[in-house]
Amino acid sequence: MIALVTGASSGIGRAMALGFAKRGFNLIIVARRVQRLVELKQEITEKYGVKVRIFAHDLSKVDECKKLFEEVSRVNVDVVVNSAGFGVFGSFDETDLDDELKMIDVNIKAVHVLTKLFLQKFKQKNRGFILNVASIAGFMAGPQFSSYYASKSYVIQLTRAIHEELRYIKSNVYVGAFCPGPVRTEFNEIAGAEFATSGISDVEAAEYAIEKMLDGQMIIIPTFGTKILRAAAKLAPDDIVLAATGAVQRSRKVIEKDTDIIRF
Repeated sequence: MIALVTGASSGIGRAMALGFAKRGFNLIIVARRVQRLVELKQEITEKYGVKVRIFAHDLSKVDECKKLFEEVSRVNVDVVVNSAGFGVFGSFDETDLDDELKMIDVNIKAVHVLTKLFLQKFKQKNRGFILNVASIAGFMAGPQFSSYYASKSYVIQLTRAIHEELRYIKSNVYVGAFCPGPVRTEFNEIAGAEFATSGISDVEAAEYAIEKMLDGQMIIIPTFGTKILRAAAKLAPDDIVLAATGAVQRSRKVIEKDTDIIRF
């Protein structure tokens, strides 16, 4: 079994790669930070003895996404985890447009392209797993984090629609979305703000996601508190949800961005 994980240089993507390796999967790990991928490969091979291949790609570019697919097309990939992504924090009129467009390229376009290409291949053999890493944020609008919330909503709704298409034709291919709340990763530094509440570890998040994916669950939400948050967002009036979300985001502590951090 082979799992391909994007965004594997840090955070949830890195934890996903370790989680699959622990289960005996060989790996294809993808990110821009080559040195981190080399270090992860060494850790995985020493700890779990599985095979690991590294692919360095800038997934903000559609051509790079297509190139990645072509490079691994001869490999019998069983699982694809679209984990690469980042957020941009601040009022919509003040955030940097180029940063937001790159975020859309990674959070939406890369997920769209890789999901489509691998889904076509998986449907031919009638098996395979695609897990798109979204966020609980995708179930609501997010003042101060407007573009990020919107990008994750796209991922969730795209995933749900594909899941139903597959269910209708009784396909054995799985497509699902992982929708965590706060997770302790580099996300804060990259977005330029700290979470208003403490989150779970990336290892906890990844372990939960992998288990529920293998069980076939379409929308995967870890922790009881996050499940309650989604239920409350569905039941409460929109204006109340918007006001509450805005208050939470405004309570974030703004932190200085580390300009040396690559976003995915």
